[in-house]
Amino acid sequence: MGLDSGAPRRAALATWPTPLEPAPRLARELGLGAEDLWIKREDLTGLGGGGNKVRKLEWICGAALAEGATTLVTTGAAQSNHARLTAAAGARLGLDVVLVLAGSATSSSSGNLVLDGLFGATVVWAGNVRGAELAAAAERVAQRLRQRGAVPAVIPLGGSSPLGAYGYAECGRELLGQAPDLDTVVVALGSGGTMAGLVDTLGPGKVLGVHCGAVDDPAGTVTELVSSLSGTVHAPEALRLRLDQVGAGYSTLTEESMEALTLAGRTEGIALDPVYTGRALAGLRAAVRDGSVAAGRRTVLLHSGGLPGLFGHSAAVARAQDALTVLSP
Repeated sequence: MGLDSGAPRRAALATWPTPLEPAPRLARELGLGAEDLWIKREDLTGLGGGGNKVRKLEWICGAALAEGATTLVTTGAAQSNHARLTAAAGARLGLDVVLVLAGSATSSSSGNLVLDGLFGATVVWAGNVRGAELAAAAERVAQRLRQRGAVPAVIPLGGSSPLGAYGYAECGRELLGQAPDLDTVVVALGSGGTMAGLVDTLGPGKVLGVHCGAVDDPAGTVTELVSSLSGTVHAPEALRLRLDQVGAGYSTLTEESMEALTLAGRTEGIALDPVYTGRALAGLRAAVRDGSVAAGRRTVLLHSGGLPGLFGHSAAVARAQDALTVLSP
């Protein structure tokens, strides 16, 4: 059964709609026509450095406020964009924020962690855990907060709940208004909620998800979220997925992602991140090469943000610095 037919409460956190911009030079480099490729600028949402998680957090935080929450608790990797934007949302709404992050204080530095601190979040390092173990750590933190008199709202990894996916069902409708002739929207598939919302509105045939290695069962994760969101049941095999961009794992830098970062930067002056949007563009590049995305049709690359994560990824930073051209005075 899906969400109730009435729209949930929404907390205003950003400015909509986000722009849909042409990318003719990148399109030609990929082997598409100059008018075929457009970029949906979800990195320009405004709050906390921008990114796709803001759409989810508007609905999730709206529900938390309605339930009297005083504290937001969520999980993620050390460089989690979702954690950073949850911290920013809490600051905007006057809520405390506790981030339960995988790893230790020596796991990472700079990038999103700098902004987590600026936005006033508290970090709990959960150690070398993921999935259910990380979620359990967040529940333990929430229980301690309750014992102290706080009212915590626990937000799942990536904000990927049916309520969070509702934000991307809305984005799908926004996209159709901007590009009624849309053939394919390409999106990084992390925790699954962004793709699920788009699939719910646009259908599985128009959404190409590029798996980033954040979940063990990407197809099952997305179809379950769609079913919980609207009651619509899709067979996992009906989804358009690319599983060829994960490389050695979620947080690792792949050569394809680094090439995509460089390509977007040097053709359109747009910065991507190595974990999500770099993989999404790499997946689009591979799809054009194998013919699953064709010239002559409107393709949209959803830029889900994540720029702070680039600066927290030491391998990508080193590669970018090595590519800098330096002339003698």
